[in-house]
Amino acid sequence: MSEPAEPQALPVPQHVHNAQLQLTAALEKADGKPVDLVKAPWADVEKSVIQLLGGKFDPNRPEHQAAALGLAGGFAIRLISEHQAFWFPNRDSPEGASLGFPQAIIMLSPFGAVMDALAQGKLTRLDDLASDIRRSLGQVRFGANPAQPLGAQPQQLAPQDYQRLFDPGFLQFIVVDSAKAKQTLETKTDVLARDVRDALGRTQPPLPPEARQQFEGQIVTSLQRMEVGKTLADQAERAPRLAELMTHLVATVGGTGSAPEEFWHDVVLPLLFIGTPASFPPLDEDELAAFKQGADPLALFVDVVPHAHRAPDEGLLGAFEMSEIGLVHPAFQKVGALRLIRINPDRLKPLLDKYDPNATMDAVQRFTAHVSKAAGQPAAESPQGKEMLQAALTLLADLKRSVTVSGDVCLRRLTEAEAASEQALAIVRRALQGSRIILT
Repeated sequence: MSEPAEPQALPVPQHVHNAQLQLTAALEKADGKPVDLVKAPWADVEKSVIQLLGGKFDPNRPEHQAAALGLAGGFAIRLISEHQAFWFPNRDSPEGASLGFPQAIIMLSPFGAVMDALAQGKLTRLDDLASDIRRSLGQVRFGANPAQPLGAQPQQLAPQDYQRLFDPGFLQFIVVDSAKAKQTLETKTDVLARDVRDALGRTQPPLPPEARQQFEGQIVTSLQRMEVGKTLADQAERAPRLAELMTHLVATVGGTGSAPEEFWHDVVLPLLFIGTPASFPPLDEDELAAFKQGADPLALFVDVVPHAHRAPDEGLLGAFEMSEIGLVHPAFQKVGALRLIRINPDRLKPLLDKYDPNATMDAVQRFTAHVSKAAGQPAAESPQGKEMLQAALTLLADLKRSVTVSGDVCLRRLTEAEAASEQALAIVRRALQGSRIILT
């Protein structure tokens, strides 16, 4: 793992920074004197905030949420100053980012922490949380690995390490058997724990010991810790990730590979909506200049060539209206940040029926020749560009095959680390689905 960047070099989410500035100005105006959100005791800050809000904190009021976001900015700076914490992208977090710490895996949403403290009417809870973090980091510092050479620096975590582990920035389309999904979610968690443990002993090829141990710890143990006698659906709000993962393990019957969300949004799905045009629009000076400076022709193709088929102006991935998105099961109704959603693929099916990877590749090649001629120079050979085009064509072929499978087409969000472990997950899924599982 790489050394963490210096705290000041890491970007603070702009909306958090703006909220902090606005709250600081509002508190100074209300108090008639500055209130330091970074250094003032939280008890003093709380008095000023209550006066500004005009009473008890209400999490449903937008102006109260804005104040909490401003406080979160101040809380984050305190932790960054003391522990060299850093922001990293995290789509699950209300801020769109979370705090990580270089010396140990500790993930924190400052906004969530502030909301909890304000809801309890005790902003000094943040001091308690900061003390817990300080204690945990101290245990890591003073509990050094005895096998580590004397004087060696402990391994440090960087923002990219946290993003890989916690940010659900990858997407894949999967096909879910709705009957199996319903049966799984409406099964008692102790029964599911037993089924998964049994499946781990039947995997072919056998899982490596470390992989089996990871499944035991992350899935079986988590299921065993749930409330006995209740179904997974009853407890989905408490453990949404576990409910989504079990749905994927037992009910997924088809799907695509995974790729970064931006790749789906910016390249893969636009290729589908563009189709295979017979001609191309003229390029302006900026586009030609970008090509001459080495811009990849594929990036220009999806940016310049108009869509032959209608795509939503807004919505999920630029491909699905909000009305085309639904729940896999009613149990997910109260879950805030879902990673597994059902989508209506009807808009894509006619385009996928006509999709031909060779024709799409030919269109990109013809566009490259078109741009080269206009720019008066050949395109720069880019192995990365070729790999990107091939990956996009493969994902579209996967998607074309998936929408023909009987079941609900769903979109699954996963972290980069989860995407890397998908092969092992598929082995367990085959063992679970290949046996006769009696669910009671």
